[in-house]
Amino acid sequence: MLNTMDNKMNKPTLFGYGLTTRAIAKALSGGCTFFDDNVKEAFIDEEGNQILPSHLFDPEASELEVTTPSLKPDHPLIKSAKNLLSEYDYFSKVMPFSIWISGTNGKTTTTQMLTYLLEKRGAVSGGNIGTPLADLDNKAPIWVLETSSFTLHHTKIASPNIYLLLPITPDHLDWHGTPEQYEADKLAPLKTMREGELALIPKGLEVPQTHAYVVEYDSNAFLENYFDLDASQIEFKGAFLQDALLALAITKVLFDETDYDLINAFKLDGHRQEKIEDSQGRVWINDSKATNLDAAIQAIKVFEDQRIHLILGGEDKGVDLTPLFKVMQSCNIKIYTIGANNNRLLNLAKTYGIEAHESKTIDEAVAAIDQEHTLDSIALLSPAAASFDQFKSYKDRGETFIRLVKAL
Repeated sequence: MLNTMDNKMNKPTLFGYGLTTRAIAKALSGGCTFFDDNVKEAFIDEEGNQILPSHLFDPEASELEVTTPSLKPDHPLIKSAKNLLSEYDYFSKVMPFSIWISGTNGKTTTTQMLTYLLEKRGAVSGGNIGTPLADLDNKAPIWVLETSSFTLHHTKIASPNIYLLLPITPDHLDWHGTPEQYEADKLAPLKTMREGELALIPKGLEVPQTHAYVVEYDSNAFLENYFDLDASQIEFKGAFLQDALLALAITKVLFDETDYDLINAFKLDGHRQEKIEDSQGRVWINDSKATNLDAAIQAIKVFEDQRIHLILGGEDKGVDLTPLFKVMQSCNIKIYTIGANNNRLLNLAKTYGIEAHESKTIDEAVAAIDQEHTLDSIALLSPAAASFDQFKSYKDRGETFIRLVKAL
């Protein structure tokens, strides 16, 4: 992709030897310099890039730095850099018409849905969804970019043509520091947007001054009325229904079209409210990708009219979990605690009067649920936490859950 860029552009110094930065170096035919915390001794990789320990970075010897999104604002590399760009900033001059999608929960699904709807018009997707911008075709007419709060914090130059922000709840507070900073980073794109561009954001946020046309939504009913959509023609339920409505809203704005048959043909990824039946015909729901409390709340609401056996726990990233427990107070629910925040969950369950079983591990949780689960109840893995305390990834956690259920 980079062969279409200005040939005079210097190769940047790259912070973090990861997916994003390595894709940039590969597109530049190698020969770049990386600084990475995990590197103890300098080495040259197979593409001729020099990989150095972070402490060797000299800001006076660098004319341009591009960071991997995950480096925290207080990281020594970030604080010492004098010419820092995000991945988005670096590609801002060649970025085609772009739609950025962010939010606490559902941004991957919404990005996939919208790309699916716009694929016939040449749209491609990238960003946090797993494809670095360096690997995208800048001749494609539309980029649909899943955009993390980390990327938004570091981005100062690039700007979307349409910004779609899904509902947000405090998340990644170990990275952003405060809920207020998290919200500010999520709203940052509005500051650089231009007149005639659309920002579709949840109602009730502190909207910064912007030239964009801002539409604030607060419900599915609002989206239906404002964009002339009909939710009854959409087959998705719960949080996925709103994801579908938001994707359709963008196609309505861009091309004045609403294709219900096409959106209903979209297939959700695994580990997102994935239904499994055991040998007795009982229903188990694999929602392992619910790594924050908002995702778990949305899953609980889908099944709130049934008895729920909920597997909960992991690395909760320091967020306030009380909103989740307040929701559970009105449900017929029992939780099975696992992972690093096991004790914290048990204490909250006692405080809010929620029935709880200390499981510690997912296999113990499945075994305990097996003793009580019926054809009329729901067994739900929706952990409201990251998986890295006990698993390689949320996929590993979900696959372990499926294997245990199928073995019953």
